Amino acid sequence: MNDLLRLARSLRCDPADPRHAFTHRLRIGLAVAALILILSLFR
Repeated sequence: MNDLLRLARSLRCDPADPRHAFTHRLRIGLAVAALILILSLFR
């Protein structure tokens, strides 16, 4: 569990520019969605 929290903290991005924050969150969301899709296809 601690490893997951450490990973989440490293992926966290709090820039002053809202556009940069949005694109960062969008990339992370797409990466998570792709990972879920890949894992569901292998089942």
